[in-house]
Amino acid sequence: MKSSPMYALIMAGGRGTRFWPRSRKAHPKQVLSIAGEATLIQQTVERVSRLTSLDRIYVITSEQLRPELLRQLPGIPREQIIAEPLPRNTAPCIGLGAHLIRQRDPKAIMGIFPADHAVGKTSKFLETVRRAVRAAEQDRLVVVGIPPRWAETGYGYLEFPRRFGSENAPFLPIKSFREKPDATTAKRYVKAGNYYWNSGMFFWKAEAFLDALNLHLPHTALQLESIAPLGSKGFERDLAEYFPLCESISVDYGIMEKADNVAGIVASDFEWSDLGSWQAVYELAKKDSAGNSLRDAAAPKAAEPASGKVAGSKAKLKTTKLLAIDATGNYVDTAKTIALLGVDDLVVVDTPDALLITRRDLAHRVGEIVQVIEKQGKTELL
Repeated sequence: MKSSPMYALIMAGGRGTRFWPRSRKAHPKQVLSIAGEATLIQQTVERVSRLTSLDRIYVITSEQLRPELLRQLPGIPREQIIAEPLPRNTAPCIGLGAHLIRQRDPKAIMGIFPADHAVGKTSKFLETVRRAVRAAEQDRLVVVGIPPRWAETGYGYLEFPRRFGSENAPFLPIKSFREKPDATTAKRYVKAGNYYWNSGMFFWKAEAFLDALNLHLPHTALQLESIAPLGSKGFERDLAEYFPLCESISVDYGIMEKADNVAGIVASDFEWSDLGSWQAVYELAKKDSAGNSLRDAAAPKAAEPASGKVAGSKAKLKTTKLLAIDATGNYVDTAKTIALLGVDDLVVVDTPDALLITRRDLAHRVGEIVQVIEKQGKTELL
């Protein structure tokens, strides 16, 4: 599918606070190799590069993170790794990408991909993306729904009609977007059978999205239209002036819940995870017979790039001993030899300046620790 008209926008500006202490401002989770040898963003680019060429991939990130992404992604044109002057949530981020891509190709179809997701079955992922692109060709704003594998409370949900026929339909109507539910509601969603996880992956014509932006977020649309073309002398100046004036709002709230041409694609099961916490990493990790998982923290966390291509480090993990006695279901990330005695279902993440110990079922709350650190002004831990 190298001749596909699809362009790709990868959103890579998040901080990954729920992966503290491994994830820090300068090296958040998307540039770490926490689910494989390559970093998460390298894995994302590698998947997307099977659908389109590297020169059609755009990455929007933060000013602090851009130098690391330039290092990790040498195959993407430097000017297409763009730093937001100020975080403004997903609607302005995607709007900026659509604006730049339409300037280059008025007929472009674009796919939007978060930088920090994991995919277990790449062939199924590619199949789903191709279906979504075909739906986008019909002037639809397309969102991908993931078949729920359990009653997850950390994801938003898409509600499809109760009787929507084949999951291989070209596209399906979306009845509603649902916020992250409590445990009881999540179980009800899964039992109902017509609720799917909201993947945060979208597909549309750049022109169709900008039309929706003009209709539903006209102030933001006006700011983005004021930015000079990418590569021109005025681009950086205009980006710094106009982008911070955009409304800070998600694409779900700002566009998708209001537009009348929204459609859903039910994904093939490609073993998707948004890697929202250490618990999600544990679920994907290899485990011993007692359900314990060890990741050697001495291994590189920011993989070295290969010239002109997306590549991860080929360094082998060093052997680290895990001594576990009457201990089950633990996730450990450390360079030290560690002994566990009589403890179950813990997350232990060890770095040179910080140590995290929490229950796996509380891993989604690790971001609260970062909030406390910020209030205490301990910037060296951020």
